[in-house]
Amino acid sequence: MPLGRLVTSLATVISQLRILSRSVAAGSKFDREVWSSGLSPILNLWKKLNQGSTLIHQKVSPPSESQGSPILSFIVLEQFNAIRLVQAIHQSLAALSKVIRGTCLLTADAHKLATALLNQECPLSWQNKWEGPEDPMHYLRAVVARALAIQSWVEKAEKQSLLTDTLDLSELFHPDTFLNALRQETARFHGCSMDSLKFVASWKSSILGATLQVKVGGLKLEGCSFDGSRLSENQHDSPSVSAVPSCYMAWIPQSAAGCYAPEECISLPVYSSGERLRVVTNIDVPCGGNPDQWIQTGAALFLRQQ
Repeated sequence: MPLGRLVTSLATVISQLRILSRSVAAGSKFDREVWSSGLSPILNLWKKLNQGSTLIHQKVSPPSESQGSPILSFIVLEQFNAIRLVQAIHQSLAALSKVIRGTCLLTADAHKLATALLNQECPLSWQNKWEGPEDPMHYLRAVVARALAIQSWVEKAEKQSLLTDTLDLSELFHPDTFLNALRQETARFHGCSMDSLKFVASWKSSILGATLQVKVGGLKLEGCSFDGSRLSENQHDSPSVSAVPSCYMAWIPQSAAGCYAPEECISLPVYSSGERLRVVTNIDVPCGGNPDQWIQTGAALFLRQQ
């Protein structure tokens, strides 16, 4: 690039950075009107999400370690942490609301929270408790949806009916930990180490010989289509993301036969969302051979799209 054009280009970049820094600096100062208009959508959404719910007032005690079942222990802990997260978010937003109304002094924590939200960023104080969507509005919806859903998981687990239902793992904050609890409970049943078990999935029927298994629904597929028997290429009018049939998942001894012959299936990642940031597990999907074809399409499964 000629020197003149380079200097011009650099000057443009510097100018843009100065404009950006000025806007960030302006946003970091407390201005009641700016904060009120900028934060009202978040505060109103939070109020709406919690209407008719007892989550923000629910009394919770740390779960005891004597649950017996690793699956029940996980679900009770998941519920406890969900309620604590909802209440921590509520306290932080309530404090912010008081600052805007002028009934409370501005603190460093409230300032950090407001700055993040005004920049459409999910606050680090929330992400440190649960790593969810980056968009704060999406984050709040995801937290409340899961906190409400986990209540029914606890009820079913206490009645020992959980593993007979079709489960949606996107309702959990930590679906990977749930699958590990299933592994731990299976190992306890067999009196073996967890390392001696392997993870398998079946799309055709329940898993023969599995002492504990879960039926998982709600999975989404991107990159190709799947009818429960084998993968197929998307057509020009196919949706980019499609629903797939429910499948059974279980941990079985390493020496036991898998659900599919290695040459007829491909191991696909299951991500927590369509952003493909966190892998929950990998499962075998029958593809009729030629696994490279599906790798090239970027085929992957998701618990939910967002």
